[in-house]
Order: sequence, then structure tokens, then C-alpha cells
Amino acid sequence: MSGHDSKYFSTTKKGEIPELKEELNSQYKDKRKDAVKKVIAAMTVGKDVSSLFTDVVNCMQTENLELKKLVYLYLINYAKSQPDLAILAVNTFVKDSQDPNPLIRALAVRTMGCIRVDKITEYLCDPLQRCLKDDDPYVRKTAAICVAKLYDINAELVEDRGFLEALKDLISDNNPMVVANAVAALAEIQDHSSMPVFEITSHTLSKLLTALNECTEWGQVFILDALSKYKATDAREAENIVERVTPRLQHANCAVVLSAVKMILQQMETHHQYRCRSKSLQENGSSSGDITVFFCKYNDPIYVKMEKLEIMIKLASDRNIDQVLLEFKEYATEVDVDFVRKAIKVNYVVQEAIIVIKDIFRRYPNTYESIIATLCESLDTLDEPEAKASMIWIIGEYAERIDNADELLESFLESFPEEPAQVQLQLLTATVKLFLKKPTEGPQQMIQACCFDLFIVFEYQMLIYETYLRDRAYIYWRLLSTNPEAAKDVVLAEKPVISDDSNQLDSSLLDELLANIATLSSVYHKPPDAFVTRVKTTQRTEEDDYPDGGETGYSESPSHPVDSAASPPGSSSNAPHAAAKQPVTAQPAPVPDLLGDLIGLDNDNTGSNAIVSTDQPVVPSGPPLPVLLPASTGQGLQISAQLFNKNTFGLAAAGPLQVPQLQPGTSARTLLPMDKISLLVFFSEDGRMERSAFLETWKSLPDSNEVSKDFPGIVVNSVEATLDQLATSNMFFIAKRKHANQDVLYLSAKIPRGIPFLIELTAVIGIPGLKCAIKSPNPEMAPLFFESLETLLRS
Repeated sequence: MSGHDSKYFSTTKKGEIPELKEELNSQYKDKRKDAVKKVIAAMTVGKDVSSLFTDVVNCMQTENLELKKLVYLYLINYAKSQPDLAILAVNTFVKDSQDPNPLIRALAVRTMGCIRVDKITEYLCDPLQRCLKDDDPYVRKTAAICVAKLYDINAELVEDRGFLEALKDLISDNNPMVVANAVAALAEIQDHSSMPVFEITSHTLSKLLTALNECTEWGQVFILDALSKYKATDAREAENIVERVTPRLQHANCAVVLSAVKMILQQMETHHQYRCRSKSLQENGSSSGDITVFFCKYNDPIYVKMEKLEIMIKLASDRNIDQVLLEFKEYATEVDVDFVRKAIKVNYVVQEAIIVIKDIFRRYPNTYESIIATLCESLDTLDEPEAKASMIWIIGEYAERIDNADELLESFLESFPEEPAQVQLQLLTATVKLFLKKPTEGPQQMIQACCFDLFIVFEYQMLIYETYLRDRAYIYWRLLSTNPEAAKDVVLAEKPVISDDSNQLDSSLLDELLANIATLSSVYHKPPDAFVTRVKTTQRTEEDDYPDGGETGYSESPSHPVDSAASPPGSSSNAPHAAAKQPVTAQPAPVPDLLGDLIGLDNDNTGSNAIVSTDQPVVPSGPPLPVLLPASTGQGLQISAQLFNKNTFGLAAAGPLQVPQLQPGTSARTLLPMDKISLLVFFSEDGRMERSAFLETWKSLPDSNEVSKDFPGIVVNSVEATLDQLATSNMFFIAKRKHANQDVLYLSAKIPRGIPFLIELTAVIGIPGLKCAIKSPNPEMAPLFFESLETLLRS
């Protein structure tokens, strides 16, 4: 639609569907076109216009390309929910795939590929085979992508009908865009296949390199990504490939540049001989040969500036360090605080410079101590805990070189009770160092204040200071009291040299990261499978018609809900609701562990009901969690956690994370409470059951697993409409029977990990009152199910 078509989105008239139906069947072309636009507008804003399916499909027979596109868009959206009616459009698809207009031919095959309905797939094969050999390159390139979509629906069909070979033939096509799309399709198919599908040979290599110079930028990305997986036979071939690709490093599209970099690095990595003499990256400013290309521009977004800083830090060397430091000096005057902090590698200017200097002293002992006097002049400006702790460490470590070390430490002692733990710990250790290094200058009074008071005076006020602070004070006090020489060996022991491992990566990880340049792996420095879960499901089930009560094999008897020859599901009375049976009434139950049972936590059953029932939830045990904050970084505190958000339902926290108080050497697990979410969203698309399986499952479950509830305010006006409504939440129709004047419906659903829900609905059409019974291996979920079902049926 064009910008002038916004008027179609403002219609809110009552009785809109009948009016649209009339306009869609108008004898005037313009009126039919306007009606289709209104339908698409309503569909776009979320209105259900599926009842107009037949009327919209009738508008397909038109020469107007815009109208045909709109109808095809409607078909793509509703074909899955109306598979039987979608078959009515097949003849038009086949006819359009042979239309004289190549745009219509391409449109037809593209749309057929987007309609993911098994019944239509077979009809797609012949038109697709013709379009793969079409005279027009636009049609061929569209058909190439369609093969990948067809493979996702039915891989076996693609292989049997020879589509893979046809795709490989397109790599030799004389049109570069056809080549690029064929490469893209083969690469996507390879990602979903365990067998080798696409392997570049020396013959196809030249075809790809030729097409690279002529296709669009995204076509270049596809080809470059494919070339990155090719291993050159020798250094000469690798050099030739890189020379052909090098011009892409100057491309305006960053995706092309990154794909080119990845391809070049892969060739250099494969052939060490060539890597040693290759100058391609240096000539294009992608290495430390010209670090100025990474200098920040004033109008760079902050995230770009941050990445450039990271690169400059890694590329800094003896040859360019003067340039880098001069550039960083300029960044220190920027207005963006975060950027300044990053530029000086610290929290903020003076204070965090002290933190870095402390690390420099550790990394290069006895080298830069001449600046200690300058640092001491900044004591009055320190207010951040880490900066204070770093300065105190420096004073204690070099107490013998600082004439007034005792006075400096004493200035911190004045606010000792109010200081954070890390400052208190450093002050305690620095005072002991001062005593050991300058015993004749008598800092005993400071030792008394810092150690004796902590252990002796506050022994009767144990809640004032943390245990680990008192424990350290006690250890120091005992060492100093009994054996000062032993205290020297402990407190003044030689420290291990700090090594810089910021640029060191495991070789196997580095290889994987190189292969994933231009993806999020480059940002996270992790392989894709560390943060991406690929789930591929293909549903191939026949859509059942709604059987009526008189269908063969179904009894009108109230004691036989499904099959007169077999016992009804599960009960000794041979009926889910026989007169002699008293159904179990739904009892109030704790909210079950949705994160555990539905999303995939390996929790045991004993803890699954305690997550939200108390203020301090019992957190079930599970597999080891990833370490997010190691103890070395967290100053003794280690945090292991994992976010389970394998869904797209927008789960949000229902409250703050409650972490119990931890003592040294202990650990605790906790869960973050989440907002309530409908159980129905977890019902999966593979929840349909065969009738025999439904019966067997019902019979296999004990009577105690059946739970029922009445909904007196719900009215079922139409069985078909109710079944359609339930199907939208993946509750699948199994069978229907009559019991007196009541309609009894049986449906199945399934949540992740294969847990089935067997559902029985009983109602009198048009009269308020609905009864629902479910059987499931997890009957404790019944309250959640009933609540979600009531919300759905009342909507």
C-alpha cells in the first residue's frame, strides 16, 4: 500500500465484515481492490478477517499486480489456519507461475514457498522446477530462495525431486544475483542438514569470485561467507583469493567489510606461509600498521567509541604507544563520563587512576614508585571505596618509603567504622604492614585501634562488623603477639607477578570466533552455541474435520464418550463422567514451578510447588550454573546464575531478587519471581493426539489425576467457533459426542517436556454453564489451566 492508503486503517464501523464481503464480490474492479486493501489493513492491526477467506481468494483472478500482491499477502497470513480453503488457490498459483509477466511468475512461486501447508507443498514442486530454469533471472533467483523454504517444510521431498542439484547448477548461472541467491539457499540448507550439501570446488570457486564483483552488497555477503569455509589447496591459491576479495574491504556496507575480513583471516589461518607475507589487512588499515583509523570521531555513537577503545588497547605496542596515549589524553576531556572512564581504563580520572597505578605497581615492582608522593597529595579527593582501598594498599606496601605513612593511615582510621568492608580490610592489613616495616616508630597505638579494638572491644558487639573482618584482625593480633617474624613471612610474603592475559584466547575458541566474524560472537567473544539455542520443529499432521456424534465408531451412549468397543478413557465406570462417579474437585494448590516444568529447569518434583508460596522460596537443586562473577573479581564473592527465557512471551520480574545473607565459605541459590503468565502460551504445536493414543493415555492415568471445574457464567454458542478459539492456543480437537441435550468435546494439548493434557468440555449450546475436566500426569497444574481457559473463553 502507498502512503495515500492510510485511510483504510481508520475503519471501526460495526458490521464491517458483511460490508467487506459485499464489496469483495462487487462487479467493479476498483471497489474490489479497495475492499482487499481494507481487509489487509484490518488484518495488519490484528482484526480477525479469516471469515472472508473465500471472498478474498476469488479476487486472485486479476491482471492488476498490486491487487494480486495484496491477495497473496492475505493468503500467507491465513493459509495455515484455513488449509482446506487454501487449496482453492493452488490452480491460480500454478497458472500465475506460467504468466507472461516475470514479476507475476516470481510472485507466485515466492508466495507458494511462504505458505507453510503440507497439502500445498506437493503442488509447489512442478512450478518451482519450471521457475528454476526460467528465462528471466529475477524468477530464477526468487525460485532459488524458495527451495530453501521448501527444504524447511519437507527436506525429503527436496532431495527426491532433485532441487539440490538444480540449486548447484545455478551457481554457474550467468547472472550474479542468481548465483548469490543459490549460494544463500544452499548455505541455509547446509545449516539444517547433517550431511554435506554444499562444497566449493576449484570450478565453482572461480564462478563465485566472478559473481562477487557484480552482485548487490547482500549478495556479496552470502558469497563471502561461503568462501570463508573454503580451504585453499596451497598458498598461491589462497593469495589469489585474497587479492580478489581485498577490494571489498573498502566497501561502504560494513557487513561486506566484515565478511571480507573473515574470509581473509580464514585463508591466512589456513596457510601459515601465506599469512607471514600477507599485507592485505595492513594496507587497508585493519591492523596495527595504521592505528589512527580507530581513533574516535566526535560524532561517533558511544558504542562505536567503546569498541574503538577496545581495539586500540589491543593494538597498542612500543611503536605506537605515544600516539595512543596522546589520543587517550584528548578523550579524558570528553563530556561523556562513561567514555572518559573507559579511555583511562578506570572509574573516574584521579580516583580510578590510583586503582590502575596500584595494578601497575604489582605488574612492574620497583619501577614507578617515584610517583607515590604525587599520589599522596590526592588523599583528600578520594571518596570511592575502590580508590580508597587502592591508595591504602599503596601506603602499606611502600610504608618504608613514605615518611608520614603512619599519619596518612591514621587519617583513614577516623572514619573506620563507616567505611565499606574492602576499605576496612585494606586499612587493617596496611596498618600491620606499617608495624612490621617500621617497628621502631611505634605504630602500636594504631594496631590497638585497628586490631585490638576489633577483636577485644567488639567481641561483645559481634553484629557491628562482618565476621571475616574480625577473623582477620584476630589472626593478625595472634601473629603479632606470639611471633612477629612469622607475621612478616605471612603479611610481607613475596607476591606473584600480575600477567596480562587480556589478549590471550584459547586457540580452538579463537578459530571458532574467526569463523563467526560479523555475528554477535564477535561482540560477546563466545561461540554461537553459548548464547543461541536453535530449535527446529516441523509439523506434519493432517487437519481433521470435526466429526459429529453419529460418526462410525462413536456412541451416543453417555457411558461411552469415544469408542463403544473400548473402555472410555481411564475410569472404572467406563466413562469420564458416569453418574456413579464423583469427580475430584479442584483444590487450591500452590503455584507450580513453571520455570522448572515448562521452560526446562531440571528440578525435582519435591521442590516444584514451593517457588512462590513463601517469602523465602525453596530453590530446587539443579545442574551447575555458569559463573558470572568469579571470586577473583568479586573480592571473594562468586555469583553463578542463568536466565531461563527460552520463550517469546515477555516474562518480567514480579519483584526484586531476594538474596539471603552469605557467610564466608557458604553459598546459596535463589530464583527471581516472575509475573503470572497464562499456561496456554506453553501449549506446543505438537499437542495433537490420535484418538487411540488419547484413549490409551486416559486409561493409563489414575482416577486421582482427573480434576474438574464448573464455569457457570460461560456460554458456548457454537461448537465450531469454540473449537477454532481453542485451536489458536494449540488445544486440538479429538472427538465429539452427544449426552442427552449436552455436547461433549474431547481435546488434547501438550506442554514442553511432553506432558499431555487430556481435556473434556461439556455444555448445552446457547445456555450458560460449562464443565471442564482434565487428566494429566501433573494434575497440580489444573488451577492454572482452569484460570487460563476461563480467560480465553471469556475474551
